[in-house]
Amino acid sequence: MAFEHYLIFLTVSLLPALSPGPGMLLALSNSLRYGPKATLYSAIGNSLGLLLLGFAVAFGLAAILAISALAFTILKVLGAAYLVYLGVKLWRDGKSLSLADTDQGRFNPHWLLQQGFLVSITNPKAIILLAALIPPFVDHTQAILPQVTVMSVSYAITCFIIHLLLAQAGGRIRVLLSSAWRRKAVQRGLGSMFIGFGLALTAANR
Repeated sequence: MAFEHYLIFLTVSLLPALSPGPGMLLALSNSLRYGPKATLYSAIGNSLGLLLLGFAVAFGLAAILAISALAFTILKVLGAAYLVYLGVKLWRDGKSLSLADTDQGRFNPHWLLQQGFLVSITNPKAIILLAALIPPFVDHTQAILPQVTVMSVSYAITCFIIHLLLAQAGGRIRVLLSSAWRRKAVQRGLGSMFIGFGLALTAANR
């Protein structure tokens, strides 16, 4: 891949990386619930998922989903169910946005990493996105796998950085949640958005 083509890829990939979606919502939610540091783990999980999807695209998973209605439907239902589960859990957790200092750092890094990973790999639209984003920049006169690796890693790192920046913003927003009713409203708003993403995913077409 020519360096100028790589720079174009980075520029083009910024738009989908900045687009609101379950991954960004998860980053903001975890930042509000546990503090900005917690988002590091879910962002790593999300990036690992995107990296895996990039390689999956290289080996034809996107083509399988495009051809097989059953495979697409199964992945779509799994992704939707997980997002709805996260939304309901956020609605029911009365201490999600507690501002007590003792709540900072009280999170399970492994669970947050797994959470980010699952949100990423169970989103069929992410696969279709990468399938549309990566192949046009592949130079078929050169080895394909190294090119896909570079682009997948670059896109994953871009999303990782954006999620961390969003987490910092979430940390500042958290300071403004000084009253119980505001915390409850934000908590249920985030929960509703997770559920909304899940329901929207069930209606997604190939």
